[in-house]
Amino acid sequence: MSEVLLAAEGMTRRFGGLTANQNVNIALERGVLHALLGPNGAGKSTCINMLSGDLPPSEGTIRFKGEDITGLTAYQRSRIGIGRSYQRTNIFPKFTVLENCRLAAQSRKPRPWSLLTDALRMPDAVERARAAIAEAGLAGREERVAGTMSHGEQRQLEIAMVLATDAEVLLLDEPLAGMGSEESAQMVTLLNRLKTTRAILLVEHDMDAVFAVSDRITVMVNGQVLESGSPEQIRNSPDVQQAYLGHEAEHE
Repeated sequence: MSEVLLAAEGMTRRFGGLTANQNVNIALERGVLHALLGPNGAGKSTCINMLSGDLPPSEGTIRFKGEDITGLTAYQRSRIGIGRSYQRTNIFPKFTVLENCRLAAQSRKPRPWSLLTDALRMPDAVERARAAIAEAGLAGREERVAGTMSHGEQRQLEIAMVLATDAEVLLLDEPLAGMGSEESAQMVTLLNRLKTTRAILLVEHDMDAVFAVSDRITVMVNGQVLESGSPEQIRNSPDVQQAYLGHEAEHE
């Protein structure tokens, strides 16, 4: 049985009189890529924001390796092994690939933002940065200025920055957004490689990619979980087809 790294029970978020998420239960397991789907306004962003610590839940419990982390901030969750990427690329465009990842690696240190410290005096951070760059498929581009890279490479760099923090859980918010078919295929290959040792939650609108890479899929509608199961179960679910996928599965 796979190890559950991050789990939410009864997770609910209210904004005044609006309930954006209601009684959401989700478990992210090591070695499993878990996709979160739903139409616009379904509550996916609210869900991932609560898991990452960017937004506190109104009710419910979030646990990491069995420990209650509901009250931890996003920064605190990052330091214990929960990494997050965002819909918009979040990098330092004027810094090199290595500098971006070295700064991410530094965030796990007691004095993370000693920016003026000579990088040569932080060999462990540089080593983790180089390992993350290689794992993300960017080896050989360490000295490239981030802002000069293609959109797909910048998305890879953002994932490399998350890896540099030694994250065991990756919360990835639309990492394929804006990519062409070749870049999307490369990202799918990367995700398949990363999931072998980590738990991944993927929020994504590219249906072909989702069904190609996911081991489990949860579908949300109106802030609630409609159904959760294997890709085949979700593809063949009449409720899901009606609520989100339409009749695409019938024509494939």
